[in-house]
Amino acid sequence: MATRLVQINMKALDDSALGRFWAEVLGWGIDSEAPGVTNLEPVGFSYPDPSAVCIDLIAHPEPKTVKNRVHLDLATTSAAHQAELIERLTGLGATPVDIGQGDVPFTVMADPEGNEFCVLEPREMYLDTGPIATVVVDCADPREMARFWGAATDWTVHAVADDHATLRSSKGVGPYLEFVRNPDPKTVWNRVHLDVAPCTGDDMAAEAERLRALGATDPGIDQSELHWTVLSDPEGNEFCLLTPR
Repeated sequence: MATRLVQINMKALDDSALGRFWAEVLGWGIDSEAPGVTNLEPVGFSYPDPSAVCIDLIAHPEPKTVKNRVHLDLATTSAAHQAELIERLTGLGATPVDIGQGDVPFTVMADPEGNEFCVLEPREMYLDTGPIATVVVDCADPREMARFWGAATDWTVHAVADDHATLRSSKGVGPYLEFVRNPDPKTVWNRVHLDVAPCTGDDMAAEAERLRALGATDPGIDQSELHWTVLSDPEGNEFCLLTPR
């Protein structure tokens, strides 16, 4: 049994407006399953196709206060494409930000609500990922995170080092998942987090216990009215175990 990374959950002061921004950025379709919930996925996407990790934006009244520990890196195919994308993003409301990155070939930007993301320079490994090259998670121990997430999901570990680890769907399609060493401690509930789901027919409670045996913990919140399960990975990053699909 293994669960699958199916979407990114992003809190937003205005889920509709931020959803429109990211839909324009990615060229994806936009939908809403309920008030305060905006869903983004590629046009014609058939859930849960591993060629994309979708995005759910959830209305949340608390503003962003610290740098996100989870962010998106956008892929480009040439220097001209990178420059064009940055210009288009600026027109949509994104702004360049300095997070101490120094002199790097990629550009760090923030969306209209301040969520950081990177526009990467062309890289061979990301030419077939789609618009999202990788989902990046800051962490203290990339090796431990690769161990947990590699065992927790059906994603394959491609590279592991002391400062970074890289995973991708076992189907070899879609974006990568990367864990990058960062000394800054986690201080608040993550505004952006991962959502995973078992396959249709799997037992959700059994999958939750399997994840706990791998090192997941319960975040200590009231979950009595939820139809999904909130867990934390070994470094305290919250993630949601959705119903089987």
